[in-house]
Amino acid sequence: MRDFSDLVYLDNNATTAVAPEVLEEMLPFLRDYYGNPSSMYDFAGVVGRKITEARERVAALLGARPDEIIFTSCGTESDNTAIRSALMSRPERTGVVTTRVEHPAVKNLCEHLASRGTPVHFLPVDSLGRLDLDQVAESFKAEPAVASIMWANNETGTVFPVEELAQMAHEAGALFHTDAVQCVGKIGMDMSTSAIDMLSLSGHKLHAPKGVGALYVRHGTRFSPFMIGGHQERGRRGGTENVASLVALGKACELAARNIALENGRVAALRDRLERGLLERIPQAKVNGDPEHRLPNTTSIAFEFIEGESILLMLNEHKICASSGSACTSGSLEPSHVLRAMGVPFTSAHGSVRFSLSVYNTERDIDLVIEKLPAIIARLRELSPFWPQDACKVVA
Repeated sequence: MRDFSDLVYLDNNATTAVAPEVLEEMLPFLRDYYGNPSSMYDFAGVVGRKITEARERVAALLGARPDEIIFTSCGTESDNTAIRSALMSRPERTGVVTTRVEHPAVKNLCEHLASRGTPVHFLPVDSLGRLDLDQVAESFKAEPAVASIMWANNETGTVFPVEELAQMAHEAGALFHTDAVQCVGKIGMDMSTSAIDMLSLSGHKLHAPKGVGALYVRHGTRFSPFMIGGHQERGRRGGTENVASLVALGKACELAARNIALENGRVAALRDRLERGLLERIPQAKVNGDPEHRLPNTTSIAFEFIEGESILLMLNEHKICASSGSACTSGSLEPSHVLRAMGVPFTSAHGSVRFSLSVYNTERDIDLVIEKLPAIIARLRELSPFWPQDACKVVA
């Protein structure tokens, strides 16, 4: 097996390493405390109390009440639950308002609903990935049941004004859900003062394991379960609890609460160092997305006239992990739906690479990318039939 001890991991928006403290706290619930929390004896009670603690930790990170937290298997389940619940529990209204740049967990669900006759309004974005609030207001005139708009985009890091959007939804009589998977633990939030009705999060984006998530549902919000079964989650999500992962999620949320200042300080500084270093050394490169309103850990950089997949393969030779703004890795030659929605030119969108950092990244990681990537880009452009001889003058 290949040695990954010196790996430079800059793909944290795809998934994160499980924090050592998280692993340590979850292990006893895989090895020693295996009781079913629904059972009556003391051995199970230990497990039940730890789930209660995990729920309290998740709620604390969000500024929510513990009884407003529903544990799920992932962000996708949380998104599906929120949107389907809103439609089922509010039959007097119809339809969904969403955006063209949502994660597939929302985008594909909404396209599926639209194919079955549900009215869905897909809001456009501008060249920086921003929404036009006048267009948002216009979409609410159709009296939708729910608006589902992500808090921060997973590809570009662009942050939407969800508090203002939630207020607009309420004024129009709609519920408001946000996919906050990419920003929980990176942006401070307080649901106790927020107009947001439902919020999705996923454990593996904040240093917990894969396969666990949560859905915040504001107290008093009408709710229709997606998973029907036993009494778990107060009847709102059936199924025996994934105890070890719930414990892990709770611990990860506790750590995330401590690290928000670090994310917005040191991590943001490392991102800026990476951007400056690459843009200074590589011609015809540009940052995708809103330069002012974005996540502290994310940058998407477009490199003209080459394929993102080729860049990733050559970075991999140096044990550097990032992701492409193109869907090439899934067998398509089309750029991502996010960059297409932003109107990014094909020659840029196809060669876009996303770097997403975490609190575990170092200056050495950043400097290695700055050292290796310019030569990679230069080599790929030499091989590209589309790269002009005098590209800096040909392309503005």
